[in-house]
Amino acid sequence: MKIGNIQFADNPVFLAPMEDVTDMNFRVLCKTFGADMVYTEFVSSDALIRHVNKTKEKLTICNAERPVAIQIYGREVDAMVEAAKICEEANPDIIDINFGCPVKKVAGKGAGSGMMKTPELMVEITREVVKSVKLPVTLKTRLGWDHESKIIVELAEQLQDVGIQALTIHGRTRSQMYTGDADWSLIGEVKNNQRMHIPIIGNGDVTTSEICKQRFDETGVDAVMIGRGAIGNPWIFKEVKHFLNTGKNLPAEHFSYYLDILKKYITQNIEDCGERGGIIHSRRHLASSNLFKGIPDFKKTRIAMLRAATAEELFSIMDSIQTEYEV
Repeated sequence: MKIGNIQFADNPVFLAPMEDVTDMNFRVLCKTFGADMVYTEFVSSDALIRHVNKTKEKLTICNAERPVAIQIYGREVDAMVEAAKICEEANPDIIDINFGCPVKKVAGKGAGSGMMKTPELMVEITREVVKSVKLPVTLKTRLGWDHESKIIVELAEQLQDVGIQALTIHGRTRSQMYTGDADWSLIGEVKNNQRMHIPIIGNGDVTTSEICKQRFDETGVDAVMIGRGAIGNPWIFKEVKHFLNTGKNLPAEHFSYYLDILKKYITQNIEDCGERGGIIHSRRHLASSNLFKGIPDFKKTRIAMLRAATAEELFSIMDSIQTEYEV
């Protein structure tokens, strides 16, 4: 599989772009565990062309995470074109367009998956962005706006025809948000459409190695993208790649091994954002990590971790888990 001049091994697995999750520290961490490509948090085209500092900071990338895509979103052609040019100057490997975010503050204003209501504008924006930059342009979207308007099979052809070099499809409509089960049948239909020749990347509810392999086998997609399954679990990429290569689950490491990974990530965030900011930024990973799932009577300890105000307090709680719960 290739995107532009980027060659990937068979069955590549990508880290999905996620707001407040895929910062550079986390992207590099996932890369060390085997993610074949990573994506930045999405970048508002409107904020970027207004030179909002917090938005411009999202363009910071490093060589350790390559290949890396910067993802942009917006609803105006001119703003998206200008934003793409600014992103190109940051020297990513790919420019990715977000037409998939379902949250109200994005989709409700016509951007993200809100574009599923105006597919003609989506195609126009894509065409103009492709024309404006030299880097490969890819795109991430959903099946449609709602159950009655699943337009992805026809839309995929139109997006390919205006020059995108890969298409990621999340197996839900905008109306579903993140509820229900992701439907991969239409992703497979797009992949198996004889008119499609660009790579098709499937996304949605890939949380285990077995599910990842099943999606490859059943749909024939060129790559699988993991989103929420990686939050607090960056090692999922190592587990998945091992299973895809051997058909066997990777033997689990000692609990302290995974705990140290999370502590190092939190420490990096504290170094970058200060103690309070780094802890707040890391909480989502602590809340979602499967490392703590299944531990009996863990609710009180989880709450204590999420309320910890200092690194010393937080790490003390984390260190006590192994002894207290005998994990």
